Formats: sequence, structure tokens, C-alpha cells
Amino acid sequence: MKKYVLALCLFSSVIIGSAQDSVDIDGRLQPLLTEFFKYCDIYGIEYHEKLFQLKNVDITNSLPLEEGNTVLGMVTRNVEGNIENILINWAASIDPEILKVVSFHEFAHHFLDYKHTCEDCDEIMAVNNASYFNVARDWDNQVKKLFITSPVYLKLQKKVTFNNEAGEK
Repeated sequence: MKKYVLALCLFSSVIIGSAQDSVDIDGRLQPLLTEFFKYCDIYGIEYHEKLFQLKNVDITNSLPLEEGNTVLGMVTRNVEGNIENILINWAASIDPEILKVVSFHEFAHHFLDYKHTCEDCDEIMAVNNASYFNVARDWDNQVKKLFITSPVYLKLQKKVTFNNEAGEK
């Protein structure tokens, strides 16, 4: 009997653990998230663990959309302060270039550990952008800068440098 109870407990923990390994991703954002992950692969940035920390990656109508108070995207956090949702305002989806810039911005908060880089400077990680189209026109450079100046990438580079220096001694 004890063996059956133990087996049932183990089986239950496996089912519960695997049930938590899912993320609800809006189909309209899936291609952008896939593209973002391709860049993560190029720059050697692991993303699987962080992906499954999320509950949702979603386009929503719940973010403010009014003059002087428009939020095109945001991350929400749980009580421990960990990001659990990436939300994009439906209004950002009106234009594919704006949607891409806003999505990469929000993805970078979670997967690249970014804070904002500036108030309004035509960069993906700006708090505001007077023109998302300027960012989109310079997309390849913007993405390269986003990744090579990200906290996660810089941390990886320090590890590589440290390991190389340790190997030379």
C-alpha cells in the first residue's frame, strides 16, 4: 500500500510540474517571439527557462489607450517581483512595424533583463519613441545593439572573458 501511495505522489508531482511548463502565447505574437528567440540563439542567450516562468504573452485591450496616457506594452509581475505576463496593447497591432518594436521591447525586459535605456531616443528600449518608424527603418542595427548591450549578453561576455583568462594561467 505504501508503494502505491508513494507512486501516486510521484505521479501527481510529475503531472503538476509538467502542467506548469506551459505558456499561453497569443498567435499574433508567436512569429515575433520565434524571431526574437532566433536572435537569442545567434547571441548565445538561453531563453527556455525564462519562457516557462511566464503565464501569458498576449495582445490585450486592458492597457490604457487615451491621450496623455497610452501604454503600448508592459510586463506584469507577481508578488515576488518576477515577470509573469508580457502584454501588448491591441493598438500596437494596427501597424506591423510598431507591433514588432513594442514586442521586442517587452520581450527584452524579460529575456534580456533590460531596464529602459533612455526617455525618448529612437531605440527599442526607450521609455517612449517619437517615431517607432525610425526604429523600424534601422531594424538590423537596432536589434544588434539591443542584444550586444543587454545585461544578459554582457554578463555572458564577462564569463567568457573570465574563463579565457583563467584558462591562460
